Amino acid sequence: MNNLKAYLIPFLGLKIGKHQFDYQLDNTFFSNFDYDEFNEASVKVSIVLEKKSTMLELNFKHKGTVNVPCDVSGEEFDLAIKGKLQLLVKFGDTFNDENEELLILPHGEFQVNVAQYIYESIVLSVPLRRIHPGVKDGSLKEVIEKLESLAPKENKINEQKDEIDPRWENLKKLLTDK
Repeated sequence: MNNLKAYLIPFLGLKIGKHQFDYQLDNTFFSNFDYDEFNEASVKVSIVLEKKSTMLELNFKHKGTVNVPCDVSGEEFDLAIKGKLQLLVKFGDTFNDENEELLILPHGEFQVNVAQYIYESIVLSVPLRRIHPGVKDGSLKEVIEKLESLAPKENKINEQKDEIDPRWENLKKLLTDK
């Protein structure tokens, strides 16, 4: 995590008001968190820090693409992602980051580390089920045909559903004879 020094924002010397910080992320950022779900990543993160007299307000926005495998076909594709996160930073006696929208820093702290918040907001913006656009619109014909050929065929159990055992038929009559 020593490579995350660029994500320490020193707020002590900043004037009261809004300040913008921009980051361009790739896989090296995610390797700091031992996260290897993305084959490639290109995400632009913009942070607006609004310094107030007693607290800080951080607004995160990210937009970009991550290359991930499709959950249906296994084909790799670029998935567009975007997201927002708002974080309030207040000052107290001890460090506390238990609340996801509020960070409490000890008095005398002069910088805030935003790397974990950037990481979490990006990872959480990726959908759980990732489906290649070609599977959705049918343009990956080879893959769809292969998946259909591997799908289970109609088996004898389904064919037997049409033929009802006469014993069950007699039991059904008891229910309808009331």
